[in-house]
Amino acid sequence: MSDVWKPSVTVAAIVEKDGKFLIVEEHTTDGIKLNQPAGHLDPGEAPETGAAREALEESKWDVKPVGLLGIYMSRYTSSRTGEDVTYLRFAFAAEALREHLQRELDEGIIRVLWMTVDELRATQDQHRSPLVMKCVEDFLSWKAGRSAILPLEFVYTHPSVLAGPLPAGQS
Repeated sequence: MSDVWKPSVTVAAIVEKDGKFLIVEEHTTDGIKLNQPAGHLDPGEAPETGAAREALEESKWDVKPVGLLGIYMSRYTSSRTGEDVTYLRFAFAAEALREHLQRELDEGIIRVLWMTVDELRATQDQHRSPLVMKCVEDFLSWKAGRSAILPLEFVYTHPSVLAGPLPAGQS
């Protein structure tokens, strides 16, 4: 058995439209929480592709990642199960393109909300993690010209990731 520490890699889409942020209300092991469309990076998937996929699955919105907002880490212990997990989150600033009204929301998603920054600040006790507000604040800093986002070219995915399983003995 390996003793290598492996944080859970997640991706998130930070989407602002008309002064409001795309948020999902979801069932979690700790009750109903608010989050950006976010989830685990799937095998064979580039991070920016995963962020767009999660946005579509959880919110019914096609989004276009425009840059890497940041890479974030947080640690979480479930109050129900006692499970201790560290998350490594790749957050992408993204544009809302189109809503698919007929599409079903992903399992566990209750509804989609568009919330102002003030509404998000007022509901921090309902956020799935402290990264929800941190990503919004970083997004606002970027929009105000106080910080930058990295172009998508800075997020490199080697073709071996996208090619499926490697033959035995290759790495």
